[in-house]
Amino acid sequence: MFWRMTGLSAASPVDTILDKENFTLEELLDEDEIIQECKALNTRLINFLRDKSQVEQLLRYIVEDVPEDSEKKRSFKFPFIACEIFTCEIDIILRTLVEDVELMDLLFSFVKPDHPHSTLLAGYFSKVVICLMLRKTAPLMNYVQEHPDIVVQLVDLIGITSIMEVLMRLIGADETIYSNFADTLQWLESTDVLEMIVDKFSSSDSPEVHANAAEILSAVTRCAPPALAAKICSPSFVGRLFRHALEESRPKSVLVHSLSVCISLLDPKRLASASYQAFRSNLSHGTLVTASPETVDGMLESLGALLKLLDITSSENVLPTTYGCLRPPLGKHRLKIVEFISVLLTIGSEIAEKELISQSAVKHCIDLFFQYPYNNFLHHHVENIIVSCLEVKRNQLIDHVLNDCGLVGKVLAAEKKSSLSVDSNGPTLPSEGKDPPRIGNMGHITRIANKLIQLANSSSMIQNHLLENSEWSEWQTSVLVKRNEVENVYHWACGRPTSLHDRGRDSDDDDFRDRDYDVAALANNLSQAFRYGMYSNDDIEEAQGSHERDDEDVYFDDESAEVVISSLRLGDDQDRGINDRLAASVPSPSPNSEETSLNMEETDEVLIGEATGTESQLESVSLENGSVENTKELAGVAEQNGASADDEKLLCTEEENFSQEAEASEQPMDVQDGQTDTQGGDAAEASSTEGAADEPCSSPEPGHALTGALSESFDTDHQSANTSGSNEIAHESGLPVKVDDGKIVEVATTNE
Repeated sequence: MFWRMTGLSAASPVDTILDKENFTLEELLDEDEIIQECKALNTRLINFLRDKSQVEQLLRYIVEDVPEDSEKKRSFKFPFIACEIFTCEIDIILRTLVEDVELMDLLFSFVKPDHPHSTLLAGYFSKVVICLMLRKTAPLMNYVQEHPDIVVQLVDLIGITSIMEVLMRLIGADETIYSNFADTLQWLESTDVLEMIVDKFSSSDSPEVHANAAEILSAVTRCAPPALAAKICSPSFVGRLFRHALEESRPKSVLVHSLSVCISLLDPKRLASASYQAFRSNLSHGTLVTASPETVDGMLESLGALLKLLDITSSENVLPTTYGCLRPPLGKHRLKIVEFISVLLTIGSEIAEKELISQSAVKHCIDLFFQYPYNNFLHHHVENIIVSCLEVKRNQLIDHVLNDCGLVGKVLAAEKKSSLSVDSNGPTLPSEGKDPPRIGNMGHITRIANKLIQLANSSSMIQNHLLENSEWSEWQTSVLVKRNEVENVYHWACGRPTSLHDRGRDSDDDDFRDRDYDVAALANNLSQAFRYGMYSNDDIEEAQGSHERDDEDVYFDDESAEVVISSLRLGDDQDRGINDRLAASVPSPSPNSEETSLNMEETDEVLIGEATGTESQLESVSLENGSVENTKELAGVAEQNGASADDEKLLCTEEENFSQEAEASEQPMDVQDGQTDTQGGDAAEASSTEGAADEPCSSPEPGHALTGALSESFDTDHQSANTSGSNEIAHESGLPVKVDDGKIVEVATTNE
């Protein structure tokens, strides 16, 4: 670790304790850095903790409860640190535990009936056991198989969520355990663990027990060993589940959670727990339970008893609300029955559809939709029921919804009287002395109406039914069309992004992974763009120097790219304005500049090499009005004689083409305010190259970019020469050039 480097920090406090002759485990547990030292694999510390006596003491901190008046360290800190030491997953410590039967007996003594079961210690116990399942699966499973009472004891403590998690992984309902160690779970096939769990619905009145039992059974339907999967979807198991659910003496939580298990059997992919995302990613490892026709038949046997519970006339409960009161409230159990019917219609079982029609299950649900206008959970499930019935290809179910249930008439009646009825005999009553509020299911009614119109295009039965109703046609023309226009968010002029007009889905499905561009590729492109200074006109030298920076300095991650991409996509108008301004800022070339500019497409060539010593970096430049010869010969003379700079100020320049051109053509060159004049067409060339230097990205041709760089370098050097009066400047060839009053008057060939 960092503190062990010599001269940087003092010794670890843990090492200080270990240096003592007599120290205790409590001293180490009281040290704050002990966990960090364990993760750093401190050899002396691990050799001490691996001893059986120390492992036993750590286990006692986890499984043994302490009196209420005990010291806080003993009650809270020591159990926590002991648990963290085990979950550091140090192999030699875990091996000491699983290879000793006495230590394993001490660990699982926590689940014995006569043992106190603190919720805090149950969490530490579950973390240690789950750690052993992941790292020492085979030894742990062998121990549990040799002690079958452990499974029974875990089922008895299923009301504690931490124990429930241990049991769920133990029976193979965890995708990680099952996918890696399926062979070690075969012994569970001969046990009655599922029957013991489902019987908790009958033997306990605790809602926590019912919820945890349903959670385990639902997990088994998603991922379980084949033997358990076959057992849970058998008609006998389903019948056993419904018998417990429909007992009149049992609390309503039994019915609610029993139906949750049945829904998981019918639709295993349905979101039933927080671990669904992990389940979906590992779905191929386990056996996906699907309800067989026999399983569905077992559920349909209890359908009549379930529908009786939807009757609200016999209940006298009253629930006050902000808009009035509910007499009676819908309740979780009725809502779960409606959800069960909704899922039952999605499996495509013709037998189930006929049974639902014969017992008027769909009609009951639609009636509840209009009787409880403020229960959005109910509206969601009923809408799914209606859509499932209308989208099916069997005319019997469509006719039942349109004619027997009177769906269209109820929709029109709700539209006529869109406020809560005062004189209604329904369960939802408004407050006295207040104006009745608008009913809250108008959004779902609109969606159902639009679905009817959509399906009418493909179903002659629905189309004929709507055309026969003149009141529907009038309402559709005068109300529904206008409402859809108002509620169309893509037509709202409130600053919504224009890109949404092209999207055919709502914002809930908006995920960056589904967009029409690759964020990682754009991030890399943007990184390169900013790295090479493509978006900046200032500090060109600094942008050019960015080639030498590390990749970390210019790294552009996905999140940053997402922000930039959003701003680019949402600012099309601003981008067009910026492009117009950039185009306007490019100076127009003069006629003379066209004659004297570098013609890279025809005959001009620029050969750039690396200069060493006094060799010129620019070896040859061919211009239309003359050539610049290589100055290696002059450079050799300067190297032989040596250049004296005692009375001359030498300024290093990057290029020499302009000064060499002036020497070759024997024309004096003026240097004023960054402008060059060669008494000819060269002035236009200098002006053109200066404009290119000011706007490096205005021209994509490489020749223009090079001209701008040469002009900028030349202007900068000779501006310095102007400020120094009569001085000498040194080229890369090493030759001094004398400048007097801004004019180059002499190029020295020998040492003065």
